[in-house]
Amino acid sequence: MSALHDIGGEERLRELVNRFYDRMETDPEAYSLHRLHFRGHGLEHIRQAQFEFLSGFFGGRAYYRERFGHMNLRELHAHVPIREDDAELWLQTFDKALEDCGMMGIPAVGRIRATLRRAAHMLVNDVHDWRLDSPVNPHSDRPDA
Repeated sequence: MSALHDIGGEERLRELVNRFYDRMETDPEAYSLHRLHFRGHGLEHIRQAQFEFLSGFFGGRAYYRERFGHMNLRELHAHVPIREDDAELWLQTFDKALEDCGMMGIPAVGRIRATLRRAAHMLVNDVHDWRLDSPVNPHSDRPDA
């Protein structure tokens, strides 16, 4: 059995991904993560891409690989400034989404969390952090402001 199966399949994964990004959009503590997506395709695009990636990552259908030909996390994030604090915040936000979805008691979730922790910290880099070039104002660089 796959971790995807253990958490309840694709429908539950989509619920988890949506909850994660809902938290990123609304939780002031996750603002710096949300801000990293302003220069990309936005969160609507990333919700689908994250679902597709995690499906394959959790042992289900590899939608992301089918569409893009690879699932190389370092390559996918090479342009994104990721610091230790960002990795920890991503993991904390994901943990909150797992809790919100009632998945924390599922045995496979412990393995998922350990794998995600290794992956998140593997992405820490020294790419120029453009967030430091402008004042931190939660309203100044929001696309809808």
